[in-house]
Amino acid sequence: MFNVSEQRIYYRRHLPHYQPLDAEYHVVFRLAGSLPIEVVERLREEREAERKRIQTTKSENVRRADQRKLDAAYFMNFDKLLDNPHSGPRWLTDKRVASLVAEAIHYRDNKEYDLYAFTIMLNHDHVVFATVRRADCPTHSVTQILQKLKWNTALKSNKILNRSGAFWQSESYDHVIRTDEELERTIWYVLNNPVKARLAGSWEQWPWTYWKGV
Repeated sequence: MFNVSEQRIYYRRHLPHYQPLDAEYHVVFRLAGSLPIEVVERLREEREAERKRIQTTKSENVRRADQRKLDAAYFMNFDKLLDNPHSGPRWLTDKRVASLVAEAIHYRDNKEYDLYAFTIMLNHDHVVFATVRRADCPTHSVTQILQKLKWNTALKSNKILNRSGAFWQSESYDHVIRTDEELERTIWYVLNNPVKARLAGSWEQWPWTYWKGV
């Protein structure tokens, strides 16, 4: 699915974060202030405590498997909270804003990535894509893709909403998809996010979902 020898390293909270340049990804980015700071810090502290426990395991294979499970659980906790917001902005409920975000995601298809699917929720977005490695296209890392996408849509969204300040949370989530089976599961998870959040009866009924397979 990807070549681990070709990757770029970025740092998050002073820890190395590896992004293969030829891979399929599930990325999530959310509105600024969409989760209370104390909730985010609690989740991070719990994750860090479990990560330290995992590092004491002697078997490297067990450590890797447990770390993947931990990462998945961490993401699911975040996503569950975002799907049922009790506070924070919901600027993506404005059809003008949701529309321009959808257009921006589509615009980069076949330029910066090969787009598979996306869903725009009330306060966050899910996107599934493969990074592009073709002679006629420059290679973009996931961090570079998200930086440009978020900067462009934040500027235009703030103008629509007649506001200023941070629009997107600075940190985003990205996960490398390693198998065809995982890719299929991820796409259906993303498409059914509005159904899981009880915003629609089926993914086709939600106006801000897209799947290239249709």
